[in-house]
Amino acid sequence: MSVMEDRLSPNQDDFYNALIAAHEGLGEADSHALNARLILLMANRIGDLGVLQDIITTARSYSDA
Repeated sequence: MSVMEDRLSPNQDDFYNALIAAHEGLGEADSHALNARLILLMANRIGDLGVLQDIITTARSYSDA
């Protein structure tokens, strides 16, 4: 599976809005903690180490540009 494949269309805006709403009213530390919990829960749902490593590599490549 390619992490570049769009699997959220046409709901990507709905997901983004829900994510932003989940952070409303949180301080920086609580927002980071929420992100960490989300990552771990999503990783558990994906459950495939190879896919998770590909996602990490892809995400990291965006910051290396």
